[in-house]
Amino acid sequence: MTTTEPETEQTHPVDAVPDIAPKAAHPSHPGPLETAQVQLARAVERLGLDPGMHAMLATPRREINVAIPLRRDDGTTALFHGFRVQHNVSRGPGKGGLRFHPSVDVDEVRALAMWMTWKCAIVELPYGGAKGGVAIDPRQYSSAELERVTRRYTSEIMPMIGPERDIMAPDIGTDARTMAWVMDTYSVNQGYTIPGIVTGKPLEVGGSLGRATATSRGVVHSARAALREVGRDLRGVRVAVQGFGKVGSHASVFFAQAGAKVEAVSDQYGGVRREGGLDMARLVDHVRRTGSVVDFDAADPVDNADLLTLDVDMLVPAAVEGVITARNANEVKAEFVVEGANGPTTADADAMLTRRGVTVVPDILANAGGVVVSYFEWVQAQQAYWWSEQEIEQRLEQRMLQAYAAVAEVARREEVTLRDAAMLIGVERVATAHRTRGLYP
Repeated sequence: MTTTEPETEQTHPVDAVPDIAPKAAHPSHPGPLETAQVQLARAVERLGLDPGMHAMLATPRREINVAIPLRRDDGTTALFHGFRVQHNVSRGPGKGGLRFHPSVDVDEVRALAMWMTWKCAIVELPYGGAKGGVAIDPRQYSSAELERVTRRYTSEIMPMIGPERDIMAPDIGTDARTMAWVMDTYSVNQGYTIPGIVTGKPLEVGGSLGRATATSRGVVHSARAALREVGRDLRGVRVAVQGFGKVGSHASVFFAQAGAKVEAVSDQYGGVRREGGLDMARLVDHVRRTGSVVDFDAADPVDNADLLTLDVDMLVPAAVEGVITARNANEVKAEFVVEGANGPTTADADAMLTRRGVTVVPDILANAGGVVVSYFEWVQAQQAYWWSEQEIEQRLEQRMLQAYAAVAEVARREEVTLRDAAMLIGVERVATAHRTRGLYP
């Protein structure tokens, strides 16, 4: 569930968004959109962009809210609300995941779409930022019901999407199967098979090797690059991972394979810890059998809140937004925070970590591996030619390390944090695309 902080803890006013921006640019409540807007305002100020450009960058290009009626298996009807936001399409078609979660609202989707815009620019993909979501708890519904919700949602937003307009991918609460339903719904309505409408789909219908673990590999590549900046390696580094889902579980395995000691992990039900490192093979098997890390017999319990403040070298928040806040930032003991999730650190907390000398590898860099390999999948679909897993992993590593090096160089030159450097690169590239294209009419 998305964590938001009380108004009294927000030291960065929403007024960071220019007054000339339309209402859609202003968050209706403190949360991820306010954090995203504060980050943008800092970059705009440093880049010296004018208020008109700020307003364009702060405001979604298009968004749609849809009602999704569901005929349940028992014959009753339920109604859900869905959203799709295209934040910016100046550098190419929108690109962003589809999230099924009970806390989804339009402000959250706006923030995620904005972060996708900067992320795609930082790793130099020909995409803009987009995001979608449905306010539903997928754990409470059958597979058949989720298929009906997905297909109705797809049909409702169909005028906005397409392989040259807006390409979806899995996110929290959705998976490869969900993407297959989206692809089929869109293709049936167009009259022919269109694999490029989604990425992260099953291999049998045009998915890409390496896509399922791409975000996790990108997190590990970023972590390794951050350590190399200070002359260290992953071997022996003590790591805590919050979120043992799509990103966190694979990242934990990759960290362990690289010689790191993954001492704590958690999921929505709870967490486990073991000094000296968890037995990842046994833990993965336990999760496969039980559905959670809880009650793993070779470790001690730890809750999600305490995991964030454990005495480790590296913390990887890989769950949801807003988990590192003004309330707990001063208790974080890790030297490095590598953001596997989108927006896990609030603006206030980010400033507090910086003052304490904690190196934060920001989400728009650290977790960009997923969209990089989504791009590879999209390219393969367009060419109808498929690459080997080795080719994909080599290209992913190259792209991630190049992006990290560029961000680190700007951080050193401008004497700013990695987040500010990444934002400077992303915002400047998008603003340049705006200026180059001009305004119509």
